[in-house]
Amino acid sequence: MSTTRSNRGPAAAAENRAALIRAAAEVFSEQGVDAPLSAIAKRAGVGQASLYRHFRSRGELAFAAFESNLDDLQEIVDRGGSLSDVLTVVAEQLAEISVLIDLAASLVDDPHLAAFEGRMRGILDAVIDEGRASGTVPADYTTGDIILSIGMLSAAARAGGRDHRRAAIARALELLRIRL
Repeated sequence: MSTTRSNRGPAAAAENRAALIRAAAEVFSEQGVDAPLSAIAKRAGVGQASLYRHFRSRGELAFAAFESNLDDLQEIVDRGGSLSDVLTVVAEQLAEISVLIDLAASLVDDPHLAAFEGRMRGILDAVIDEGRASGTVPADYTTGDIILSIGMLSAAARAGGRDHRRAAIARALELLRIRL
């Protein structure tokens, strides 16, 4: 017995977009940034035309898929979390989705990267300012320093298999905390 899906048209747009974003995060994490877009559409349960209606480029889709990572960081800032809290979550995210590093490197000219980085800088600026005010972040720390630190965590995230990556990231995070 075959199951026929009815076309709900525009009524399903938000649901389809959310399904595409979830599927993209999974597929990119499993198969890398060069994963076929058809695999994402299939996993989301939509046709490729639907994918292209929502996302004009691989970069737009990929950055939408990882936007929730920034949402998680923003929540930490909003509830008064520290720079250490933010870096811990960044490290956890990198251990799970090291593909984000490759994505940023492969889409260096994509305008969505600039927006992603801009939002990340805003999150870091807020947590650094709060940390300086409370005395938990040294006065000479800059957002650029933290981005450099995240780059070091990213390098650790590229090392070996998942367990090795987790160990390398944990050690890099310990080293960063020596001064925090």
